[in-house]
Amino acid sequence: GQGTYTYGKGEWEGDKYEGDWKDGKQNGQGTLTFPDGTKYVGGFKDGKQTGQGTKTWSYGTKYVGEFKDGTQNGQGTFTWGDGRKIVGEFKDGTQNGQGTLTFPDGTKYVGECKNGKEWNITLYEKNGNIIGRFVDGVKQ
Repeated sequence: GQGTYTYGKGEWEGDKYEGDWKDGKQNGQGTLTFPDGTKYVGGFKDGKQTGQGTKTWSYGTKYVGEFKDGTQNGQGTFTWGDGRKIVGEFKDGTQNGQGTLTFPDGTKYVGECKNGKEWNITLYEKNGNIIGRFVDGVKQ
């Protein structure tokens, strides 16, 4: 059913969960708030952030998209407080696969990352002109 639980000492100390429960674990939709003000709102499965969700860190970074087993996995949008934004694929909390990184000045990195590193990427300046490339992880 529905319920609220504030965790005491241990791994989740100070965390607060409000939402759906099944068999003693978070299952369904809920909100998990951390002591530093970071918040996750979205799906849970067997006590872990899974499915569609939004995680907003206390320092202004935000991720909206798919989660699996508590980390960013699948399609999503990651936005930093300084205006940088990644729209693309994530695996185990890191950009992995196709995506676009846009900087506040309009510069873009478009292409594929592997484990958070530029792999096959084309770099564009704000007017759309190509200014560089990464090929198999090497800047050209």
